Amino acid sequence: MITESDPRCNFRLKVWGELACFTRPEMKVERVSYDIITPSAARGILEAIYWHNEIKWIVTQIDILRPVRWMSVRRNEVGAVASGHNPIFIEDERQQRAGLILRDVAYVIHSHFQLKAGGASVEKYSNIFKRRAEKGQCYHRPYLGCREFSANFELLGVGEETPEKIGETRDLGWMLNDLDYSDADNPTPRFFRSEMKNGSVMVPSMGDSLA
Repeated sequence: MITESDPRCNFRLKVWGELACFTRPEMKVERVSYDIITPSAARGILEAIYWHNEIKWIVTQIDILRPVRWMSVRRNEVGAVASGHNPIFIEDERQQRAGLILRDVAYVIHSHFQLKAGGASVEKYSNIFKRRAEKGQCYHRPYLGCREFSANFELLGVGEETPEKIGETRDLGWMLNDLDYSDADNPTPRFFRSEMKNGSVMVPSMGDSLA
């Protein structure tokens, strides 16, 4: 397996948007966002641009470019899942929920991909992702936690200066890192103690995160 030691695997992606909500799992009814984007949401943006079953995206660092700002909202949601065997009437299943979301967010996602054994060359996948990101191509529009909060993105070139961070240092508490799929039938959420230092949060490996 190829790791981040190969510089061709490493990327910096700037993402931003007007609204975002990275929901805390401990909030059962109301939607309350983490203070910043979670590594799992960042990975989702990368996969929206380029996903392949022979590579695995790893988020290593998140830079916060704009101050954390909040907004209280009320949203209409559907409380059931429709299917061919379970049609629903939206007016009967509509629920109004309060939410505490983020506004005017911007981040730089530092990441690399791992190439699974037997896969194609690193250069092939690196070039594909770079080309798609530079052209703004994606399989579906990336979003900031919730699908209605679309994300803009821009790939930062090699040697290009990283945008200025907010320069804030504080403890952000426990945060979801990602789901551990070691047991494919029973994925386990992994958490880490997140701390913003001068506008950056370092993301530990899954092995160093707690279930």
